[in-house]
Amino acid sequence: MKHVLYAYGDKERISWLIESDEKTVFENREHVENYKDKISNSESKTIALHVGIFWGIGVFIIKNKDSIKIKIDDTEIFDEFTGKKKSQSELIQKRIGFIRQLINQRKLEVSWEVIIPEDNKANRFGK
Repeated sequence: MKHVLYAYGDKERISWLIESDEKTVFENREHVENYKDKISNSESKTIALHVGIFWGIGVFIIKNKDSIKIKIDDTEIFDEFTGKKKSQSELIQKRIGFIRQLINQRKLEVSWEVIIPEDNKANRFGK
């Protein structure tokens, strides 16, 4: 099955939206105290991406060998994942490592697209 995943995060919360042929789901969470107001927006978006993929697998939306197009409005995350440029954030590097593990374990086919913030469907909080 094919999916499109959007991830959003700021200093207070994370959210993700998964579009599939069958349905679209939106989820959001407040950051735990260890992260709330203590991490950058890029770090928060990386957490949202990791949690979104993990959650999607856990609720059986994303299955082994599925295809996921990740649409992200953050070039730091995109560059770290695609190997174009190493992030200075250890948190981003570690989360990308966990995301790669999930992709490999589940044999997911992943493609990436950088989008403008206004096109990020996971940002339902407004500014």
